[in-house]
Amino acid sequence: MFQLLPGHIQPTGHRTRKSRLVTKDGHCNIEFGNIEYSNHFAFVVDFWTTFVEIRWRFVLLLFVAAFTGSWFVFSLLWYWIAKSNGDLTVQNQTEGHVRCIDNVNGLTTAFLYSLETQTTIGYGGRALTGHCAGTVALIIFQSLVGVFINCFMCGIILAKISLPKKRAKTVTFSNTAVICLKKGSLCLLIRVANLRKTLLIGSQIYGKLLKTTTTPDGETIILDQVDVDFTVDAGKDNLFFVCPLTLYHVINRSSPLYELTADTLPLQDFELVVFLDGTAESTSSSCQVRTSYIPQEIQWGYSFLPIISRTKTGKYRVDFSNFSKSVQVTTPHCVHCFETDVDQRNHNSYNKENHNNHLKLGIDNLGFQVIDIHDPVDVTKM
Repeated sequence: MFQLLPGHIQPTGHRTRKSRLVTKDGHCNIEFGNIEYSNHFAFVVDFWTTFVEIRWRFVLLLFVAAFTGSWFVFSLLWYWIAKSNGDLTVQNQTEGHVRCIDNVNGLTTAFLYSLETQTTIGYGGRALTGHCAGTVALIIFQSLVGVFINCFMCGIILAKISLPKKRAKTVTFSNTAVICLKKGSLCLLIRVANLRKTLLIGSQIYGKLLKTTTTPDGETIILDQVDVDFTVDAGKDNLFFVCPLTLYHVINRSSPLYELTADTLPLQDFELVVFLDGTAESTSSSCQVRTSYIPQEIQWGYSFLPIISRTKTGKYRVDFSNFSKSVQVTTPHCVHCFETDVDQRNHNSYNKENHNNHLKLGIDNLGFQVIDIHDPVDVTKM
């Protein structure tokens, strides 16, 4: 009933071409189409989230465009004020002419003055004379706009750097999953490791089995989600995630994997998505790590190699070279085979116990003691 089964695993470096909803590094492979134009306005209203989620290349482009554009727009205003006051070089200036801005003689110098004003450089060559009220109001307005742009761009960059998904990059799952016996049950095993010494507080582990199903009414449901419970020896909530953990899912009658066998597993069409939620200890930000496994990435009849050892100095050492490696072990061909074998052993044990009970002629009384009496018996004749 139990035998060594050949593992079903893709060769190293081979990438399966099967489409999957969640990639190995956690990205969702989904595309939204035919969205009404009015719905795009919602992304503009939620501009902060939109800017935080866009790619870095667009953030850098926005950074350059925001500052350069503001400098140029205000340089046009400074140029207009200087031209209106007759401060330009090409204009005929009367004797005793009072300038609004010193040393702003053209568009180039106006742009330099705008840059110096907004960045608070102040080289001293160009400055307001204080004779024009419009220049005072404009320099106040530009200073406020410059402060707003600085705060907004610094906030976006800081938010992108500290995104929780960056913390998720230091949490990794094994490349493959295995199915073998664990504590007297047939289980699906997955290994996960935290590459940082700082913990993930309140970690929770769960899974979703995605597959296409057909309802009794004939309706086809694409990506139907079925819950898959994972646990470790210490439970499934509030894990002490200081070292790599081996997650396991017991394949029993309530499991969506109950009908699988070693032969039919590679022929199945499903995707197992595994989630790990937790709070980073150093930043107190919540993060989620996810990965997925297709049937070709699940090895039936294999078990993970041990990776934790203890050094001579008393420290615990984790060998990540064996993190995703597995070894072939004795495993039943299917869950039904395992249950049938267990039932047969229990039946034989029950019959043996009943047979031993029938051999007994009575019930032993442990409190009964046999006492020998040597005195002669007094018999009275009637």
